[in-house]
Amino acid sequence: MLSSTSFLFVLFILLLCGYTLHKVRLVHLLLHEVRDHALREPASLYRQLEALQGLYAELNLCRSLPATRGWAASPDLLLELARHAQAACPQVVLECSSGTSTLVLARCMQLNGSGMVYSLEHDPLYAQHTRRELERHGLSAWARVLDAPLQPQQFGAATWPWYAPDALRGALPQPAQVDLLVIDGPPQATRQLARYPAGPALFPLLADGAVVFLDDSDRPGEQRILALWKEEFPEFEHSSKPCEKGCALLTRRAGGHG
Repeated sequence: MLSSTSFLFVLFILLLCGYTLHKVRLVHLLLHEVRDHALREPASLYRQLEALQGLYAELNLCRSLPATRGWAASPDLLLELARHAQAACPQVVLECSSGTSTLVLARCMQLNGSGMVYSLEHDPLYAQHTRRELERHGLSAWARVLDAPLQPQQFGAATWPWYAPDALRGALPQPAQVDLLVIDGPPQATRQLARYPAGPALFPLLADGAVVFLDDSDRPGEQRILALWKEEFPEFEHSSKPCEKGCALLTRRAGGHG
């Protein structure tokens, strides 16, 4: 018979072995995850380089675009936007947040020979930067960056910081019929589900057949937003594009206005 001290010692050894095995398994899984990430990263980078090269070729750009890493729209999303804009020839394009996508879409309008891009931008410094880039590329006639500070606004039973409604008043042609809506703002740090108000605030401005691009759609918050929109705006068909950070597409069915 084991003494109580010996029993506790054996129990301690067994628990220690179990804990050690658990840690070894976690390390093993982590190593596999690191290996898989290391294998995926070059492939992802190559895909973005391919998309960026394709973007320059399709738009026949003679000047460099701003950076497309970090917070900026990824090259594969920009290429999807360019291809859609060139095929659909939208006359009124509305953006939530300005930047490289503004230049790409303005260039598409220029190549199409018609259309206008309106970009809501809450950051005055970034708005000025985008305007300078538009001027540098000779695209100022094809896009307007609208100063739209974030203001507390009521949507449903909650309050969101959203683009000042005065920014759009008098800017869009009347009656407003937006053919393409690109949602890449506000930043998610401003509030949980920060981009949800784009639905109630901007979807009523969309023409039949209009398409909505939602960037960063792989994020849990954006997935929740899409679920809310699907419930509240059943007139839209949902699809997606395999972009780096996720890209959801919503298309308004003909006769979908309430």
